[in-house]
Amino acid sequence: MEELSGGRASSIYREGEVVYRPLQPWSPTIHQILQHLEQSGVNEIPRFIGVSKNREALSFVEGDTYNYPLVGAIVSHEALVSAGKLLRKIHDSTVSLLNEIDVNNQQWMLEPREPFEVICHGDFTPYNVALSDNTVVGVFDFDTAHPAPRVWDLAYSVYCWAPFKTDSNDKLGTLSEQISRARVFCDSYGATQCQREQLAEVMIQRLGALVSFMRREAEEGNVTFAENIEQGHLQAYLNDIEYIHENSKQMQCLRLKQSI
Repeated sequence: MEELSGGRASSIYREGEVVYRPLQPWSPTIHQILQHLEQSGVNEIPRFIGVSKNREALSFVEGDTYNYPLVGAIVSHEALVSAGKLLRKIHDSTVSLLNEIDVNNQQWMLEPREPFEVICHGDFTPYNVALSDNTVVGVFDFDTAHPAPRVWDLAYSVYCWAPFKTDSNDKLGTLSEQISRARVFCDSYGATQCQREQLAEVMIQRLGALVSFMRREAEEGNVTFAENIEQGHLQAYLNDIEYIHENSKQMQCLRLKQSI
């Protein structure tokens, strides 16, 4: 077996076209989501194969993968457009599932947030997608999926794809260039005027929720999150919150242009 890098829990392995991952308390919920998406014609996701002992088996998502710093195909216009369209496709396909399940009777890694418009991916980022040439053709790692408003997922995705980041390894381009990339993502998703107007504020709220989650997990003995905090990841999010707050007025140009 080949051990794959990344992931929140270690011990993720690939054998041929199958990926084996440790089971989590929320795994049955994620399996239900993946099966629903597959049945809805969303083919750009891992297919749930089954469970063996303490591991889940998922199909391997083919394609080129990337991480920060963002260079190459992942920063192309085509990648932004295809990413925005795929996030919209996933969101739209989960609406019917929300009508079938009781959110409060399901286990989630991240806390559901009302109003429940869609099931968010929760971490739709450049490091969780696969590309063919310059086009995003797949997305994986659905562990963070949870019900929430569309803009909750859209805001975090735009934050990561623009990216509105301050860390020397993660940031890319000027503020103007970041806003331009964010606009492409929003246009491709089909973001409404209302969603665009909320974007900066929701980014701050979403990052604040992430910071709280990391602190809580570390306090409860989660070694991975404790190490992440020690390595400065939490502080980086706090810095990004300040960066977005300081530039929120400039980000208002993400709004739809009014027709004359």
